[in-house]
Amino acid sequence: MPPLASSPIYFGNFLVTPQVFHKTAHSFALVNIKPLLPGHVLVSPLRAAKRLSDLNHAEITDLFLTVQQVGRMVERVYGASSLNIAIQDGPAAGQSVPHLHTHIIPRHQSDLDEQGGSDAIYGMLEGDDGDVGRHLWEHSRKRPQFPKVDDSSRKPRTESEMAEEAQRLAQEMTRQHL
Repeated sequence: MPPLASSPIYFGNFLVTPQVFHKTAHSFALVNIKPLLPGHVLVSPLRAAKRLSDLNHAEITDLFLTVQQVGRMVERVYGASSLNIAIQDGPAAGQSVPHLHTHIIPRHQSDLDEQGGSDAIYGMLEGDDGDVGRHLWEHSRKRPQFPKVDDSSRKPRTESEMAEEAQRLAQEMTRQHL
């Protein structure tokens, strides 16, 4: 499958072009290096705006239409009955990469009962598990092993695993009725 972008796409300082599965005039969607739940993806503006208030009208419209389209697709592909859609708008809100991004997390009934219920996702987003910036930085440093995390079932994914999922989701986006 040919790449979606003719030029490199950055998420903050991180080159993420192989992880991108959907691109619009002002936004892109990418697979997550360490998803909190299966199908957890990110949507971000192409311009490295730090905060939601930094976006112009065209960018914010495109961002939220893209969130809606990608959300429909991941809900269908991952057989979810609901979605968490979250923005950590600035460092005090838990934003770890200084590039605005929207988390889209497919949800199923009782999927986090063992972690305390459906609201456990918010703690996961704000904790070490949700620190996308740290995981990307560690991955970019090519460390031989990531630090241990409490949730032993959540392992950082390889470049090839992320690229494979990005290709599959890109194909699914073409099937999506936009």
